[in-house]
Amino acid sequence: MAKTAIAYKEKMKEISVISLICSCLYPESRKDILGDFEDMDIKPINKRASGQAFEVILKSPSPVSDASHCVTTPPKKDISLEDIQKKLEAAEDRRRSQEAQVLRALAEKRDHERDVLMKAMEENSNFSRMAEEKLQLKMEQIQENRMAYLASIMERLQEKEKHGQEVRRNKELREEITA
Repeated sequence: MAKTAIAYKEKMKEISVISLICSCLYPESRKDILGDFEDMDIKPINKRASGQAFEVILKSPSPVSDASHCVTTPPKKDISLEDIQKKLEAAEDRRRSQEAQVLRALAEKRDHERDVLMKAMEENSNFSRMAEEKLQLKMEQIQENRMAYLASIMERLQEKEKHGQEVRRNKELREEITA
């Protein structure tokens, strides 16, 4: 509130300075300006030591003044049948164009969805193929390791059998020598 009052006082100082300058430059026109507005009356009040004072009286709007401020619409020009047909055709063209644009957008969206779906299916099949190949390689490696393990067991078994035969033969030879 205080800021508003200060701003109002500053504005009044500016107005009084402008009024003083105008009255100095154009002393005869000041009398003509007072009370010259349609919607307000301006009356000077006795001069003060600090400057000039005015009384501003706002008039109530009258029905006559409303008619003078009323904006009239421009007169409508006659529209021919050809103009109406042209406008209708232009509207139909715009509608067709908009419809075609919507259909194009839908087709592009459908193509994009199809591409995404195809890419997903391709990635899925690639993943399945890679997993199957990995599994096949793993199974082959397991089979090779099993065969190598069985071969090593058979070799050890054969070595034990040879050793057992050699021990038996040596035992038989010792028994024949001692007997």
